[in-house]
Amino acid sequence: MRTGELGYWWSSIGGPASPREPLRASTEADVAIVGAGYTGLWTAYYLKRARPELRIVLLEREVAGYGASGRNGGWVSGFFSGEPGRYARAGSPDAYLQLQRHMFAAVDEVGAFLSEHGIDADFVKGGRLSVALGAAQMSRLEQGRSHARELGLGEADLRLLGAGELEARVRVAGALGASYSPHAARVHPAALVRGLAGVVESMGVVIHERTPVREVRPGEAVTPAGSVRARWVVRATEGYTGSLRGCRRRLVPINSSMVITQPLGEAAWEQIGWGGCEVMSDLAHVYVYLQRTADGRIAIGGRGVPYRYGSRTDGAGATAARTIESLRRKLADMFPAAAGAELTHAWSGVLGVPRDWCPSVAADAHSGLARAGGYVGEGVAASNLAARSLRDLLLGEDSELARLAWVGTHARNWEPEPLRWASIGSVYSLYRLADRREASRGRPSRLGRVIDAASGRS
Repeated sequence: MRTGELGYWWSSIGGPASPREPLRASTEADVAIVGAGYTGLWTAYYLKRARPELRIVLLEREVAGYGASGRNGGWVSGFFSGEPGRYARAGSPDAYLQLQRHMFAAVDEVGAFLSEHGIDADFVKGGRLSVALGAAQMSRLEQGRSHARELGLGEADLRLLGAGELEARVRVAGALGASYSPHAARVHPAALVRGLAGVVESMGVVIHERTPVREVRPGEAVTPAGSVRARWVVRATEGYTGSLRGCRRRLVPINSSMVITQPLGEAAWEQIGWGGCEVMSDLAHVYVYLQRTADGRIAIGGRGVPYRYGSRTDGAGATAARTIESLRRKLADMFPAAAGAELTHAWSGVLGVPRDWCPSVAADAHSGLARAGGYVGEGVAASNLAARSLRDLLLGEDSELARLAWVGTHARNWEPEPLRWASIGSVYSLYRLADRREASRGRPSRLGRVIDAASGRS
């Protein structure tokens, strides 16, 4: 099994594009974007499409798509992180629902982009299944459906499936039911980000790789080779934000790990089903997420070692043996037909988490500083919508996208160390305890709700 490096997604398509030239000397632009992941690339794409004359420079410490954009679970999900009430407080009472509708539409926007530009990224809009493994998870599933109705989401957006209905789609051992939403798609994340980078570059955007940015300040992105001076400087660094001067506590990098099987045989797929290629998760507090790949593998991911002291990131993607074994066991529990399948790759990456667990977008015309991120692992579609909000903000457009509830919000900083390390580690340890209690008692754990509130998730 290959572990670390950039993982299966990149290896399956031959790796990133040929290395692009680093920045050699100071230069000027209309817009400087720090970070060539989904957020930075989508922002460049929509700005350049709206105003072809703009001079846009993208600065990337490694290579385009090196971070979460090329290592994620391949979910183009129309849902996003954060307690809905936080978004309602940011605007009118229907602010959350308006944002949610735009997020649903973002799934189709990504699919339309891939179709328009002829990018083969295995995009299949099969929807999303949240599977209840046990009575406690089933109870939480029903509560989630009721809450969705209160928020204004209808049966066409989210509906419950009984065990028989779920089995007709996919056979998951021990599943009592699931919720289904059509607002999600499967994608090959590295193929998407590599194709997006190529389109952006063909439009005239300059991408400098192997160019670390030390500091973002009004009118300037500072690198060891010089500065890019620009009217707007956009921070699109997600889980790597802590490497910028003065940003150590803005977003914390939470680690997520994945493994993937060899292609399964026809007999295994006959037992499993899953012909609709829905993306899937369970409803544990420390949940797993899965997809069926275009070449007949199962990719499964979850939290391994959730956080490293001092907001450190492991760019090489090393994955602990115990994390690999935990994911292997979970895969076998859910799909006994895949229990003997060889795991061919294991890899890890970091996602960016703000203190309130809510993604946000902001642009200050006075300083010329802008940012988007904090997706908490739901960034494939959210980054697309965030980029379109940024486009309108930077161009001074008074649009609905520029007034969405996540625009202009700002979470407080995370606690300093060692409190940050201790609190995040404790949260995930207690979530695991809550999952064990639920498995043994068959009812939702009150501990889980307490941790949600204490951690700022609710």
